[in-house]
Amino acid sequence: MQTDAPSPETAAHRGVRERLAAVSSTEVTAAIGVGGIVIAALLPAGGIEDGPVLCPFRALTGLPCPGCGLTRSWVYLMHGDVGSSLASNWFGPVLILAVIALAVVSVRSRIARKRPADLDKLVKSPVVLGLFALFITYGAVRLILTLTGVIDPI
Repeated sequence: MQTDAPSPETAAHRGVRERLAAVSSTEVTAAIGVGGIVIAALLPAGGIEDGPVLCPFRALTGLPCPGCGLTRSWVYLMHGDVGSSLASNWFGPVLILAVIALAVVSVRSRIARKRPADLDKLVKSPVVLGLFALFITYGAVRLILTLTGVIDPI
C-alpha cells in the first residue's frame, strides 16, 4: 500500500528551497560584499599592483573608469595601508563601510526575525544616490586629470 506522504528527500529539498526563497537581495549583496572583504584580506598586498587588468574599459582604452583601483584599495585597506588604499581609489574605504553596514543591518534584521529592507529601496535613498553621484564625479575628474597628464594612469 502506498502512502501519499512526501519522501524525506522531497521534504528536505522543499525546506532548502523555502530557506533560499526567504533570503533577500540585501542579504545576498551583503554576503557577496563580506566575501569580497575576506578575499581582500587574504590576498597579499605586495605585488597587487602587478596583477592583471580586470576592468574592460581600462583594458580597451588604458584609462581608468570610476571603479578602477577598488580591488587594490580594498586589499591595501584590509592590510592596514590606508594611504595606498585612498591612492588606489577614494571610494574603496567608503564601499567597505557600506558593505559592513549592509551586513550589520541584515544580521540585525534576521536576529529580530524580520526581513531586511529591500535592496531596491536602499539603493534609491538620497544618501546612496548622493554617494553614487560623487563616485561618478570622482571617476570623471580622475579621467580628465589622466587625459590632461596631471596624474599618471593607474
